[in-house]
Amino acid sequence: MNLFQIVYLAPMKALAAEMADTFSKRLSPLGVHVRECTGDMHLSKQELLETQMLVSTPEKWDVISRKGTGDANLVKLVKLLIIDEVHLLHEERGAVIEALVARTLRQVESSQTMIRLVGLSATLPNYIDVARFLCVNLQRGLFYFDSRFRPVPLAMSFIGIRGSNRKVMVFVHSRGDTFRTARALRTSAQQLNHMMYFRNNDSSTIKICLKKVIYDRYHVC
Repeated sequence: MNLFQIVYLAPMKALAAEMADTFSKRLSPLGVHVRECTGDMHLSKQELLETQMLVSTPEKWDVISRKGTGDANLVKLVKLLIIDEVHLLHEERGAVIEALVARTLRQVESSQTMIRLVGLSATLPNYIDVARFLCVNLQRGLFYFDSRFRPVPLAMSFIGIRGSNRKVMVFVHSRGDTFRTARALRTSAQQLNHMMYFRNNDSSTIKICLKKVIYDRYHVC
C-alpha cells in the first residue's frame, strides 16, 4: 500500500482539515492512510512515506516537492495530484499552482512515469483553457457538469426590481473578486453621488463586522 501517493491540494487550511477528516473516514475501510500537512505542521519523512493520501495547501506542497529542499522519495511516489479550486490560477496564488503543475509535468517527462492531474472547480467559465494547461485530453479527460447533473433539480428565474431602497447580493468567484467588486461599486457610487447607499465607517454595524473579521482572521486556522 505504500507504493503510491495521492496529493490533494486545498486553498485554505480550514478546508484542508475538513477534507482530510472526510477522506480519512471514507477511505480508512480500504486501508488508505490519510494525513493533513499544512502551515507550520511538520510530518517526519517516515510519517509521509507511511501515508497514502496527503491533504495539503499549494504553498506547503510547493515546499515539500521543491528540488533541493523537498523529499525526492516522496515526490516519486505521487501517482495522483488533485488541485481543488483550480480557478485560483487567476489569483495572486496562481503562480504557485502554475509552478506545481509545470514541475509535475516535467517529472512525468523526465521519469517516464504517469502522474494523473485533476483540477476541480465549481466556478470556471474557461475550463477548456485550464484543461489544455493541465495537458488534458479534451475528448476523454475533460468533464463539465452543468445544472442538469444536480441531484436536486434547480429552477432559475430573473426578477427585475424597479423600486428603490432594495438590497442586492453579489456573488463572485473569490475573496479577491469580492474586494475588487466592492471597490468598483464604491467608485461608481462616488461618481454618481450615491455614497449615501454605503454604510458610514463609524456606524456600530461596521464596527461589529470588523471585529468579527479580525477575530476570524487571527483565531481560525
